[in-house]
This record gives sequence, structure tokens and C-alpha cells, in this order.
Amino acid sequence: MNAFYVEPKCWTSPLLTLNTAESHHLSKVLRLKINEKVCVLDGEGREATCLINEIKKNETILEIIHTEIHEKPLSRITLAAGWGKAARRGFILEKCVELEAHALWFWQAERSQFPLAQEVKNTWQEQLIAGAKQCHNPFIPQLASMPNGAKEIIEATKNFDHKQLLVEKGFMHEEFMSVDHLGNIGDTICVVGPEGGFTEKEVDLFIKNGFKTLSMGDRILRWETAALMALGLHWWKKQANQ
Repeated sequence: MNAFYVEPKCWTSPLLTLNTAESHHLSKVLRLKINEKVCVLDGEGREATCLINEIKKNETILEIIHTEIHEKPLSRITLAAGWGKAARRGFILEKCVELEAHALWFWQAERSQFPLAQEVKNTWQEQLIAGAKQCHNPFIPQLASMPNGAKEIIEATKNFDHKQLLVEKGFMHEEFMSVDHLGNIGDTICVVGPEGGFTEKEVDLFIKNGFKTLSMGDRILRWETAALMALGLHWWKKQANQ
């Protein structure tokens, strides 16, 4: 069943309205017709099965026939990814949805090659929405831009239950990332450095503020590889616990 997105603030019952872009995709790209069934997500755990009621020029009206409210996960993984090249950014956005990250934070590391935008860009959110529709994830990860570096991450994670710093070869680490660190109940932050890696100053600052340094092996990994691997392992453990 094809999936579409309606913002939570625009959710009404018993009828839902798809905006111009979603309506165009339904009618012009997928060529769906009246009375066909579709799925609608709000990105916050609500999922509805609907019938296409009316197709207009700039909007489509859907009739809700069933609504399901998904429970929020007990294990919530936030990925803080060091700001890097745009070429691989879309890949991370897509995989964060597929692997059920709770949140994705881009942060300005000392070795980031480019300045980070002060605010989350609409195109990032659009990529998350597209990913959620593709894989039918009822929860869209929360996006944040953290241009003030490690200190901003530390401040934002004061109340987190588990704090993980995924250090590359060359840094001392407390433990190898094992099953004991994965999919745990509560909020977990996984911090990954930029393509140039962490600086000693950043690592020391994170350690002083309660972050556990974890290794993912001797191989030098690209930042997006490390991010994907961390998310994948946490996702695997959560699936195994279900």
C-alpha cells in the first residue's frame, strides 16, 4: 500500500487532505484512483488506512477507515553526526529513518570541512519524510543543527541514560562496542566525528562529561560507515528484544 504524509497539526477526522505535492505524487506519478486504499503517516506514531475520496487539482481528500497509534519505542537512539560533505548527507538521512533513529543531530566539529547551517533545512526534513513513506516507519527522526560543537551536544544530553563516543583508531577507548551497549532502554546518544575525525580536545571534553569511549574496530571507517554501522547494530538489538 502506498504511503503519504500529513503533518500532525493538519490531521483531521474523518477526512484528511493531502497537500499539493503529495496529491500530485498520488494522482500524476502513482496514478491512483478514487476508492483505492492508501496509508497515511503523521511522523509521530499515527498511521491511518484511508480510501481516496476526491482528487482535485491541488489537493486530494481521503476518508479514514482505520487508525493505529504506535507506541513510542522504549529504546531511543540519537545519532550526532559530525558535519561533512553534502554528497553523503542524504544517505545518512535515509538510513536514519530505515533504522529507526529517534533523532539525528548534525554538529559542527573542529575538523568539519564546511560551516554548519544554523537551522535545520527543509530539504533535510523532506528527505526524512520520503524515507518514512518508503519504509513505512510511523516515526520520523527529530532533526537538529548544532553549530556550537561538542559543548552543545553535552548540554543537550544532560539527562540521557547512555552516552557513547565512537572513537577512531588512535584514541584510547574504554571498551569495544558490544551487545551490552546496544538497544538499551532509555535515551542513548551515539556521537560520530566528521570525516577528519575527532580532535584530542573534543574527546577529552566528552570524556569529562560522562561519555563512554567505544571502538568499532581497527579499520579506519568513513564517518557515514561508522554512523550506519552504529545505527544498524542498535536496530538489530532492538529487533532481537521484541
